[in-house]
Amino acid sequence: MMKTLLEKMIQKRNPQFSFDPNISLMVLVGLTLDKLMCLLRSTRLFFYFQFPKFLLLGRGVKFFNLRNIRLGRWVKLDDFVFLSALGKGEIRIGNNSGIGAFSRVIISNTFNDMGEFIHIGDNVGIGEYAYLGGAGGLEIGDDCIVGQYLSCHPENHNCSSDTELIRHQGTERQGIRIGKNCWIGSKVTILDGVSIGDNCVIAAGAVVTKSMPANTIIGGVPAKVIKNRSSVLIKKSA
Repeated sequence: MMKTLLEKMIQKRNPQFSFDPNISLMVLVGLTLDKLMCLLRSTRLFFYFQFPKFLLLGRGVKFFNLRNIRLGRWVKLDDFVFLSALGKGEIRIGNNSGIGAFSRVIISNTFNDMGEFIHIGDNVGIGEYAYLGGAGGLEIGDDCIVGQYLSCHPENHNCSSDTELIRHQGTERQGIRIGKNCWIGSKVTILDGVSIGDNCVIAAGAVVTKSMPANTIIGGVPAKVIKNRSSVLIKKSA
């Protein structure tokens, strides 16, 4: 009975979820208590006139400029996630999306030149220790799955002058866009000005410095297109 109820609850976030048959009753009890505590933690947002929609908050989650943060239904923020929405736009996290423990989602680090926005779509899963910057704007499309240590930097320091301190030369901001249904491996870095098309796969450890077309497999430092996904699918079906 408990297993069925928990499955139905989790299926609100992930309709295809079902428990492994080897899961024990004690594990289910522990999971239930943990999720109830996560829901209970989210009630503190009421004190800031925010009304969470089944928000699951881990331990030590922190917000800055909460009025500039929009969270969808069944969003999950794991332990010690930090969301800082100091910016011209908002942090938006779509329905059924989750951000792994110790991740930092930060539009701006400065008060004198605020950044743009961070928009994360529906059904997005981002692994632990991610750093998502929003200075030039960051958009992650629906249904993306992301490994640990993703690093997105939509901003570059100018350094053309060799007589002036680099920190005094300002920055350039173009923004980053990641399409829908992408699989991004662990320890991927994406730099400013990059647009990644829908349905891409990015290999672990890649450093993406230029835009990539849809339906491709990407890897390397700097990253390049390795294969076209459609041709891989054709070979498998042949």
